[in-house]
Amino acid sequence: MDVLTLARIQFGATIAFHYIYPPLSIGLGVLLVCMEGLWLKTKNPVYHQMARFWTKVFALTFAIGVATGIVMEFEFGTNWATYSRYVGDVFGSALAAEGIFAFFLESGFLAVLLFGWDKVSRKLHFFSTCMVCLGAHFSAIWIVVANSWMQTPAGYQIVSHNGVERAEIFDFWQLVFNPSSMDRLFHTLCGAWQAGAFLVVSVSAWYLLKKRHLDFARASLRVGLTVALAGSLLQLVSGDSSARGVGKNQPEKLAAFEGLYNTTSNAPLTLIGWVDEQNQKVVGIQWPGLLSWLVYHDTSGVVTGLNAFAPEDRPPITASFLFFHGMVGIGFTLIAIAALGFLYFRDGTLHERRWLLWILVFSVLGPQIANQLGWFAAEVGRQPWIVYHLMRTPAGLSAVVEKNVVLTSLILFTFIYFLLFAVFIYLLNDKIQHGPDDADLTPSGKLALPTKTEIAP
Repeated sequence: MDVLTLARIQFGATIAFHYIYPPLSIGLGVLLVCMEGLWLKTKNPVYHQMARFWTKVFALTFAIGVATGIVMEFEFGTNWATYSRYVGDVFGSALAAEGIFAFFLESGFLAVLLFGWDKVSRKLHFFSTCMVCLGAHFSAIWIVVANSWMQTPAGYQIVSHNGVERAEIFDFWQLVFNPSSMDRLFHTLCGAWQAGAFLVVSVSAWYLLKKRHLDFARASLRVGLTVALAGSLLQLVSGDSSARGVGKNQPEKLAAFEGLYNTTSNAPLTLIGWVDEQNQKVVGIQWPGLLSWLVYHDTSGVVTGLNAFAPEDRPPITASFLFFHGMVGIGFTLIAIAALGFLYFRDGTLHERRWLLWILVFSVLGPQIANQLGWFAAEVGRQPWIVYHLMRTPAGLSAVVEKNVVLTSLILFTFIYFLLFAVFIYLLNDKIQHGPDDADLTPSGKLALPTKTEIAP
């Protein structure tokens, strides 16, 4: 295995592990705003209990996310120094904006969110919760903007300093609103909202199965299912918009996603199947004309096939196809799960359907797997370019990085990340097993259940 492959595996593994936590933080931030807002509106202590419990989980995901994200900064300089010099002006602008508008905002109010429950007014604490949630979203904005520039560069010019070329930004707002950034941002945020919501749904369903903290579980499940269903449906809308953008801006990526070799009108969409690369066809169930309709809203629209591109300019076809279809399949499954859970909760029979409660418990894995597959599809589908049509991936590798150094650090990082993940699971399980604190009780000694009017979606 050469140094390029090892460096790509190391960076991919680093991001894949890191990407477990930011979506959870972003999604839980939205849930915390909903729960604490309901507490302020209704004065029902069950919402106060919910907000305090999920704040502890949020703090855990935030801490692990920050720790795992720092490593990527160093890998840019050690393994991908040539790439870093080439795009330093671009990434420097976006990452500086993240630090100013996102990290300082989020971390500045985090202490009030965690420790200010009994020290500041309710409205000030709610404002801090909103600012932490906003900061988490700002962080996603600038990271997605930087990554989207690699997919669809805009607002730049190529300059040469001492014979070394680099990209410089001449229009910051063209960088921000590059052709794919807004579609990809909306798609990413929907995935994050799903991740947070299905975590809440999973834990709440588990409490119902075990007949523990029942009042808390029912109220928490209602809020979680509402956000999960809304996020899943919005994800469908954002996915459609993103796919049309890919067809316009990166046609070879869309062709790889669908295993489409020949440019054609009435292009079919593969519902399930696999790519036979040797015979250049897809084997499986296809819906004629649907791909053309999704891209152009017209079945006669012409979709560019892989044969329109030189073999060396094509993405890995089978991997792109499988990642993309896996993400889409999980997305539709999550819509069905959230809809079933929501409907049965509304009619008051969810607690009788243990099979569905168990599905809800394990549904927490769905958004995580779909988020990973979506990221893999986006990045693998961009190959062989590290910056689309500007720099090929091998050209971005550091000139002096050695194979044995990358391999050693890859093994060490993998070991450390496994330990961090084990710590995360242990602490998360400990918080779930402990359950919510019974500090917020009514004079009768029982939590007051919210009414349907108070928590209607």
